[in-house]
Amino acid sequence: MQQREQVTQQSASTASSTTAPVSVTEQILLQNSTPIHVATNAAAIAKIPKDYQFVHAGYFTVAVQTLNVPPLSAVAADHQTYIGTEVDTARLIADSLGLKLKVIPSSWEDWPLGVSSGKYDAALINITVTKERKQKFDFATYRKDMIGFFSASTSSITKIETSDDVAGLNVIVGAGTNQEKILLAWIEENKQKGLKPATPIYLQDIAAATLALQSGRADSFLLPNSTGSWIVKGHPQDFKRVGYIEGGWPKTADIAVTLKKDTGLVYAVQEALNGVIASGAFNQVLTRWGVAEEAVKQSEINPLGFGD
Repeated sequence: MQQREQVTQQSASTASSTTAPVSVTEQILLQNSTPIHVATNAAAIAKIPKDYQFVHAGYFTVAVQTLNVPPLSAVAADHQTYIGTEVDTARLIADSLGLKLKVIPSSWEDWPLGVSSGKYDAALINITVTKERKQKFDFATYRKDMIGFFSASTSSITKIETSDDVAGLNVIVGAGTNQEKILLAWIEENKQKGLKPATPIYLQDIAAATLALQSGRADSFLLPNSTGSWIVKGHPQDFKRVGYIEGGWPKTADIAVTLKKDTGLVYAVQEALNGVIASGAFNQVLTRWGVAEEAVKQSEINPLGFGD
């Protein structure tokens, strides 16, 4: 197949290559390195504003996460090609619009200026729709913002869906995260109900957190669903997901393709997303990365988000 995309390399790993995968997750990354392509979408192309100038002619230029954070973004076995849910989704959009894909690795801090200044056409960095961001950017949703509870496969815990379910448990959570806010709110709810409160265990390191689960020091780990699902996908014999909730609990908020405000390109992107959702190609992408449940039923433009 002819090469259909370019990658601007800024921080991919330069580690020496290996002759064979040495772990389950490396095998998954290798399998998922094959691009998923779709045909052009005439309806989406028709919605590209006539006066819109793509950053690079003939290309859909997209910012993705520089960090190696599968399944969202990861570096393939060649140590230079970026893969992951965000890259795969960007490719589906590019194909639908009759464009090639140009990926620019970017930090979380850099994407707002990059989008507004025209450094790239869009950003796909797990960006949640918020009231404040909608004042500066246009959004076309594609994934639900979800967080999950994960436990050791040997744990007797089978379900965590409400505050009652965490009563008396030791729960790993990151300090200062939205997950922590939810856990603390649930602890307060349980105190009001006379239930034994959960105990937060503050760990930032994933390896330390998974070790705490396996050793029994912690009962569950509350973290973004995509990250937790990747852990389970790579180590299904060791971990399991026991529940998930909306990341905007008690409200909802979605993850969206983020574009410069009022250019009109968001309508073409939305049409492209709805096309690949309907065809099943988007589900194919999320399924192979283990996060199929995060798919939205249809893409929405600038919906309600955090703060609304």
